[in-house]
Amino acid sequence: MPILLSLAAFVMTLLGGLVADRIGRRRHLVLGFAAGVMLGVVAFDLLPEALALSLPYVHGVPLPMLTLALAFLTIHVVERSLGMHDAHETDYATHRHARANVGLTAASALVLHSFLDGSAIGAAYQTNPSLAVAVAIGVIAHDFTDGFNTYTLTSLYGNARRRALTLLTLDALAPIAGATLTSLLPIPDPALGAYLGLFAGFLLYLATSDILPEAHTPRRATGWTLTATVLGALFMWGVIGLTD
Repeated sequence: MPILLSLAAFVMTLLGGLVADRIGRRRHLVLGFAAGVMLGVVAFDLLPEALALSLPYVHGVPLPMLTLALAFLTIHVVERSLGMHDAHETDYATHRHARANVGLTAASALVLHSFLDGSAIGAAYQTNPSLAVAVAIGVIAHDFTDGFNTYTLTSLYGNARRRALTLLTLDALAPIAGATLTSLLPIPDPALGAYLGLFAGFLLYLATSDILPEAHTPRRATGWTLTATVLGALFMWGVIGLTD
């Protein structure tokens, strides 16, 4: 049963990525919406889930908040050190490669997150089959946006369409793997909380420092892009509220 439930998550993830692939000239709206969704994932899903765990405090601060700051500052230092946003033409190939790696890292974090989603379905099934169905509904509801963001992040940072589709496929398969291997790979609360904080920091930085500036380049319709961003955050709030 957990594998069957995770198959629905597989379909929704692929659908989200394929929608992002087909948008074309409305890319600025895609980016604006994706940034809003990512903000919603951080504020309404990742951080509340992390802080609900029984976690240690480090010098008076919850562990997930420390790892959030660590991830945010780490990617900021890396981008500033490599000069990704102000590269000279002679350095273009080097910086393009570095930016592509940022996209792959962010997409890989989304794949890991999807794996944990599948693990949640499997763990819930071990407790109660009806609980597994409830958890699966929540996973399926937001896996559309996971696929959407996986494709958007991979392609935004200069990766080829084939690579973006490969990451999308891995993201779609991850819940199935997580649901299947849950009994073999228990995750202790401190490790899970630390990961959720790191992932939140990654998404927060990418949304605010890279995706939104790209969406609001001078050629774009700023008003519609702002609307798309707000709608993305509201959409994620609605999804979390309906599946909580």
